[in-house]
Amino acid sequence: MRELPWRSTTNPFHIWLSEVILQQTRVEQGLPYYEKFINEFSSVKELADASLEDIYKLWEGLGYYSRARNLLAAAKQVVNEFNGTFPNNYENLIKLKGVGDYTASAIASFCFNEPKPVLDGNVFRLIARIYDVEAPINKASSRAIFKKILEDLIDVNKPAEFNQAIMEFGAIHCTPKNPLCTTCPFQAECFAFNHNKIDNLPVKEKAKKSKNRYFNYLVLDDPTFVLVKQRAQKDIWQNLYEFPLIESKDVYVNETLPFETEILKVSQPVKHVLSHQNIFTKFYLVKKIAKPDGYTQVNKDNLDKLTFPRLINRFLENSSWI
Repeated sequence: MRELPWRSTTNPFHIWLSEVILQQTRVEQGLPYYEKFINEFSSVKELADASLEDIYKLWEGLGYYSRARNLLAAAKQVVNEFNGTFPNNYENLIKLKGVGDYTASAIASFCFNEPKPVLDGNVFRLIARIYDVEAPINKASSRAIFKKILEDLIDVNKPAEFNQAIMEFGAIHCTPKNPLCTTCPFQAECFAFNHNKIDNLPVKEKAKKSKNRYFNYLVLDDPTFVLVKQRAQKDIWQNLYEFPLIESKDVYVNETLPFETEILKVSQPVKHVLSHQNIFTKFYLVKKIAKPDGYTQVNKDNLDKLTFPRLINRFLENSSWI
């Protein structure tokens, strides 16, 4: 079993933090973020007292920023509704903002020995192959089918050990590609192995077609300041900062802008892939423009204090314009 810091503790704050970070994030990518948060906040109370801007800055680069907002909201719930002590059962854990069945089951079993099975991608795959479950794993209604199988299997006396073992086995043995079937202890009863269905299970419904969007960012040619705005609308990158933006319908604005200014330079196009969205972007270095509504001047020396989408952070890291 891999040595991971959240596996050597029963502290619900630490385990909750790890589970939130690892939603839609690989362990290798999430581990340094977990360590940053643990070093910054020694308790859920300290986290609840932080500002959203503080949380965003620590979260920067992880994506799916709704998780960061939920993290702060849930911390405040624990403090305000549970007197700063994490709920010790599934029923109350799942009431926390951003905590779903998987996270509530993980905390309940790992910290409080409640026999609640966990369902992550590795467990879905293992159960689908052994028991020939063809219900699509990315369909919400399928969860009950897998949960029923696991509820019959879980060791009610050692639920944490059971959950960790089954997740780890799926991660390192029953892998998506080239699973280690020849040394698998479940070989005899595995339907997929015995019926040549390893590559067909688990089943996933086809994902929605990605939407293409075209972003044109304007960077002010000024030795001291840039113009930025915090995204407030319910859209991608909510509450993160950006340069003045023109979103075009199906093409870049190219050499013309909807107001009078001089374009000094145009960056190479950049494609940034999100879940269900492809963001095609160009950056434009422009002469001084009238300040658009909602934008503020920020000293370039203070840009590192703001939280930008990864797309803009990469531009800031690699461009000589700023």
